Amino acid sequence: MVTKVYVTYNEVHKLCQKNADRILEEFQPNLMIAIGGGGYVPARILRSFLKRRNSPNIPIQAIGLSLYENLSSTKSSSSSLSGEADPVVEQPGTKVTRTQWLDLSSLEMANLVGKRILIVDEVDDTRTTLEYAVRELEKDVETARQKLGKAGEKTEFSVFVLHNKDKTKKGQLPQDMLKENRYLAAETVGDVWICYPWEAT
Repeated sequence: MVTKVYVTYNEVHKLCQKNADRILEEFQPNLMIAIGGGGYVPARILRSFLKRRNSPNIPIQAIGLSLYENLSSTKSSSSSLSGEADPVVEQPGTKVTRTQWLDLSSLEMANLVGKRILIVDEVDDTRTTLEYAVRELEKDVETARQKLGKAGEKTEFSVFVLHNKDKTKKGQLPQDMLKENRYLAAETVGDVWICYPWEAT
């Protein structure tokens, strides 16, 4: 039986508050990108704790990613006789689909060049979504950098998640990110089903 862990808004606030100083000192972000839908609320809460006197709020941009795979069920004898195709079931898996992305033709991408960007999500489960987000953002920023002729301007990505599940990961983050400690999980938990307060279940 799957173990469910219920997280409250107050707990999310505390996790963000507890890690805000470290994020400011080590990552020094001047832009956040929230992965939707789970990263929206933590990013907004975190921004309040990252605010410093006489400094502007850190801007938040958003991307939307969906993680699923299509699994065919086993054919029954009736479907085999009728010639019907296997029904397709959508379940969490390995395929990432963009549901919302930054506009590559606008100033959005140009504004990422040379920045320190903090990617925010609620949970690092299989790491597939995080791998996709970091890889694709790095690729798009590099394309924008070349178009703008900003050869010397480096964009640095960091990652913050509320919870990291202590399990084997399917996805991988860049080695330099891990070596330079640009990945931060507020809390590491077992392989449980985490229920966040903004979810319907």
